Amino acid sequence: MATRSRFLRPILYTTLAGVTGGIILYVTYRPRNIPGSDPALVPPPKYGEGYLEPPRFPLIKSREEQITELKRSAGLIHTIRDKAGGVWEDVTGDGGADQKESKDEELQPYDLLIIGGGATGSGIALDAATRGLKVALVERDDFASGTSSKSTKLVHGGVRYLEKAVWDLDYSQYKLVREALRERKYFLHTAPHLSMWLPIMIPVQKWWQAPYFWAGTKFYDLLAGSEGIESSYFLTRTRAMDAFPMLRKDNLFGALVYYDGAHNDSRMNVSLAMTAALYGSTVVNYMEVTGLEKDTNGKLIGAKVKDVIRERNGKTPQEFSVKAKGIINATGPFTDSIRKMDDQQVSEIVAPSSGVHVILPGYYSPSKMGLIDPSTSDGRVIFFLPWQGNTIAGTTDAPTNITQNPIAGEEEINWILSEIRGYLAPDINVRRGDVLAAWSGIRPLVKDPHSKNTESLVRNHLITVSDSGLLTCAGGKWTTYRQMAEETVDEAIKRYKLRPGPVLQVPRISGTEMKDDSAPLDGTCQTHQVRLIGAHGFSKTLFINLIQHFGIETLVAKHLCESYGDRAWTVAALCSPTDRRYPIRGFKLSPLYPFVDGEVRYSVRHEYAHTAVDVLARRTRLAFLNAQAALEALPQVIDLMAEELHWDTKRKTREWTDTVQFLASMGLPKSKLGVSRKDVENGKAGEIDDHERKLYSRHDAPADVIESDSKFGSGENPVMKTGSAVNR
Repeated sequence: MATRSRFLRPILYTTLAGVTGGIILYVTYRPRNIPGSDPALVPPPKYGEGYLEPPRFPLIKSREEQITELKRSAGLIHTIRDKAGGVWEDVTGDGGADQKESKDEELQPYDLLIIGGGATGSGIALDAATRGLKVALVERDDFASGTSSKSTKLVHGGVRYLEKAVWDLDYSQYKLVREALRERKYFLHTAPHLSMWLPIMIPVQKWWQAPYFWAGTKFYDLLAGSEGIESSYFLTRTRAMDAFPMLRKDNLFGALVYYDGAHNDSRMNVSLAMTAALYGSTVVNYMEVTGLEKDTNGKLIGAKVKDVIRERNGKTPQEFSVKAKGIINATGPFTDSIRKMDDQQVSEIVAPSSGVHVILPGYYSPSKMGLIDPSTSDGRVIFFLPWQGNTIAGTTDAPTNITQNPIAGEEEINWILSEIRGYLAPDINVRRGDVLAAWSGIRPLVKDPHSKNTESLVRNHLITVSDSGLLTCAGGKWTTYRQMAEETVDEAIKRYKLRPGPVLQVPRISGTEMKDDSAPLDGTCQTHQVRLIGAHGFSKTLFINLIQHFGIETLVAKHLCESYGDRAWTVAALCSPTDRRYPIRGFKLSPLYPFVDGEVRYSVRHEYAHTAVDVLARRTRLAFLNAQAALEALPQVIDLMAEELHWDTKRKTREWTDTVQFLASMGLPKSKLGVSRKDVENGKAGEIDDHERKLYSRHDAPADVIESDSKFGSGENPVMKTGSAVNR
């Protein structure tokens, strides 16, 4: 018996070790369904009988139609109809019975009126609309005009939050990371064209940091579970330098690489708003709330709104009422201004924090690898990421005042550049003149008004309801916008006694008769399954179909697919013919970037773009990528929009002035702020100032040694002393 046991025990241990190792290897290297790598849910159109018919997508209502819907909530259309008398009947052909039925419809208020068209507000509108509720959303400026367009462009759980959770034994931080990792998967699933996975490197300076960072990234993978994208891994010093050649070699032991998501934030925001509109929400930008309306019991029943676009066109702005059973405040940094409309005595809950980012040329980082510095000189974390062909670096974190378009300070910009110099190779000269754009975003950190310690900040988001019924959702971050929206709508249904139900008329967002999503839309929250506009027909190879059908440049085709998804078919069709052999269609707004004229037309017709800033900053991202290039593209953008929106000379002049002022907040040099449109069209905006002149050798003729590189005069021998006869 003892002999048998002596032989069986090693076999048992070996088998157990083999099974355990196999499980670990499988979990680490198992095949993963990476979001965005699947074929299109709706396949692209095929050629038949010699031609291809691009898909035809459903249209959203025009802005005028949406404003009419807003007025109907307060019965204003019926009031106009009554005053018009028989004239209305003659014009519209409506009979008395139709008018009575229409009157009953018009007097029905919205279930929810959402103030704010950022990520949170647009997410709430989509969630509520897909639960069968009657929803309106109004935004004073444009969608994503504030914080939602000025993020770090990451869709992440937050490795730094996880580190704090472990060392501080903070369950709230741990819960935040788990929630964000779950939402990351939904994010990448519902908008695969606007989001993608991104490997991020953590440089390891000392040998003992390797097991520390390895344990941290593996714990991050473990928390992600089935929501994980790829497993983290260790790189030796040589392989780290191969993956990130710009990295400083001094004291580099190796690197850990983990995976997170990245996205195009403002285009994601616009897609949320447009998808909500297709599902029946009344969505209107440039509609400012000027006051809140209450009944005799002091409960909110609606809001007064003003049409800002009429004012921009030089007309008297329309001001009217919008009625709703519940009002939601989702205005980010401006949360307290709406709360004070409701109650002047209410204490402020927003603690605004400024986050500055800078944009550098793409050669500063690999195109498919980011970097995080977890220990900067003052203990903050800084990201260094490829984005839209350039490199984004940031962010700072400092208290600030709330303004519409904050300007990045030189101190913050220089701090970021200084930190970058610390981990890039010393032969890479990190120059202030290489900064193509710089901006400041205001993060709305919030304090719980019901907390005993009023100075303590809420780590996640906050949902609170005032005595009059104003529901406020504030705080949070981009990655968790969907969860915030779900919790807000849940609270609204309970507070306002709303009745969600199935969506009876589901829009065919894909442009086909195929079932669009697996979401049942039965009155429960389904936004984790509802794909956004553009997602259904997107695939990694869609750009090839566009090239073959429209004859557009390869980089342009890839950009259109990654920005508009299957709507790239429409954008490409809106591009003008070039009358050249190649490309067949599409005039670039800037020779440096793949943005084309069709995007301007599409933004106006299908995405409620009303100003040049809307197009340059939030439909395309040119203003965020290169402020000087945005200035040079401005005349073309204004002319294209003027054709679509029938602007007069006065409006075009105002667009020029307003856009140049906005570009100042994007890092446009002060020397360029006074240029006129004529200057730009004559090429004077590209004139070099003294600072730029020193950056490059611009005017020397081709030579083995460029004259400006030498410190010695012509004919001077650098080997001999200055006083030598040969140099006299």
